[in-house]
Amino acid sequence: MESVIQILPWIVGGLILVIALAALRRPLEWLGRLAARTAVGLAVLFLLSKVGGYVGVHLGVNLVNALVMGVLGAPGFGLLLMLHWVLR
Repeated sequence: MESVIQILPWIVGGLILVIALAALRRPLEWLGRLAARTAVGLAVLFLLSKVGGYVGVHLGVNLVNALVMGVLGAPGFGLLLMLHWVLR
């Protein structure tokens, strides 16, 4: 009987953890996808900074630009280019 009382908090804690992970599964997947797309956007910006001098395109390699490209994709890249052109 005493061993059951000692194990009970671990069982309850484990159940709470399983319920919390099940409830947060979708937001965590969404954040993981956003992080992956932002990393790809950052890589594209880095490659563009290396090749951009030859083409005449210069965009900053930063997290904001990478997030815009990660969320919007190719239209986000066009938006960043237009903003750079207008603000220049």
